[in-house]
Amino acid sequence: MEINVLKPTEQNEAEILIVGLSRHPENAEGWETVEERFDGRLAGWIKDGLSFDPQSLSIYPTLKGDIPRVMFVGIGDRKKMTEDDLRRSFGIAGKQLIKEKIHYAAIHVASFENGEVNSGQVAHLAAEGIQMGAYRFADYKTGSNEVDHRLESLGFLTDEPSDAVRQAAFVGTVHAEAVNEARTLVNMPANILTPTAMAEYAQELGEAYGFETDILGRSEIEELGMGALLAVNQGSVEEPRLIVMKYKATDSFESPLALVGKGITFDTGGYSLKPKDGIVGMKGDMGGAAAVLGAMRVIGELKPAKDVVAIIASTDNMVSGNAFKPDDVITSMSGKTIEILNTDAEGRLVLADAVTYAKQLGASQVVDVATLTGGVIVALGKDKTGALTNDDAFYGSLQDVSKKTGEFIWQLPLTENDKKRLRKSDVADLNNSPGRDGHMIFGGGFVGEFVGDTPWIHLDIAGTSHADAAHDLGPQGGTGAMVRTLALFVEKLGDDL
Repeated sequence: MEINVLKPTEQNEAEILIVGLSRHPENAEGWETVEERFDGRLAGWIKDGLSFDPQSLSIYPTLKGDIPRVMFVGIGDRKKMTEDDLRRSFGIAGKQLIKEKIHYAAIHVASFENGEVNSGQVAHLAAEGIQMGAYRFADYKTGSNEVDHRLESLGFLTDEPSDAVRQAAFVGTVHAEAVNEARTLVNMPANILTPTAMAEYAQELGEAYGFETDILGRSEIEELGMGALLAVNQGSVEEPRLIVMKYKATDSFESPLALVGKGITFDTGGYSLKPKDGIVGMKGDMGGAAAVLGAMRVIGELKPAKDVVAIIASTDNMVSGNAFKPDDVITSMSGKTIEILNTDAEGRLVLADAVTYAKQLGASQVVDVATLTGGVIVALGKDKTGALTNDDAFYGSLQDVSKKTGEFIWQLPLTENDKKRLRKSDVADLNNSPGRDGHMIFGGGFVGEFVGDTPWIHLDIAGTSHADAAHDLGPQGGTGAMVRTLALFVEKLGDDL
């Protein structure tokens, strides 16, 4: 998307001007330039009931000047407005821009600023929020005459230095485009996004950004002894894939951060078969993989100073005469044996081999992200990502970043008693499903058994990776959860070096 930065008094070819309207707009810096654009009519519009309620929208014709229409976006009490409030307001604006078939929009930057949100932040949040809000999934319907309208250009009207504003808007655009790409992956049906197709997507991503990319097929996975990933794949006609991408910020590539994603392209539950209502939507069980791929897209664009290795274990989980069964005992890549009590607890199995491989590649820190358990939804609802960790300081850094991105994360405890229940088996080192109580903790805690002392964070996005209905920042469907948080976390780790 094209980004332009102009003075508020300069001519602009935009089709609409977006202006923030607060409870006392006259107190906003630069408000007089807004009033001048409307020849005094703005005061009358406000008197007639132009709304400043948060996320409200009103569109008026300007009747003169270079921009024919204006969209007033309510931001409520300017002093109390947060970055997340503003991102959501721009998301709503982005939805309306698509409805209005707008290709070129301009933003009066100062009308959205306050003491906490400066011009650069406004530019970032506008570019990010508008494009996330405007997202639409290109479906597979035939015979539609609907033209796909896309926002092609954003202009920022501000007196602030143009380079800083343009860079902030660029970063916001990169974040939004990566989130939207992740959403598309989650929304794709499993007969189209197979493990092989996901690997091909990753290969193209790696070529675009110069990542060292390895795609491991069944024979290579067998040579590595990844018995957990292979067990989940046993019932499928689709071959598994282990996707490995290395972003080398340094020549030495020592001690990289590992981003590990669950890439189950469809989950029937195996012989622990899901009910007919629960099985619909399981094309999205690769939301963790989508988050990692989206984060790698941002990393490739912005080039942070931190080495990163991305690892995605991908297969589907099907039922057949060859499928793995409850009571089976399998051997993971680590050498640990696992008693299978629930074939629907497959995500933790593929992650076990993936984090083991990450450690073999020298990862000094691990973050795994997965649509792992329904238990996290029972515990936290659908708007919160659950977390486990073995390193509170490491987790604290990620949580600080999540507050910046507006992606809520909540840490659950992982106790010694939990670990004892995971290790309770008469026939193996571990069992893969100690019970329904504490389900999220046992799911993530199982992965932790393969991490050892390596600083580790587990993110369960089973609730947050999919929206049941349209929301401020997008439509129903895949959300692209954790893309921005993971990418910004990598940037923060690089800045701290």
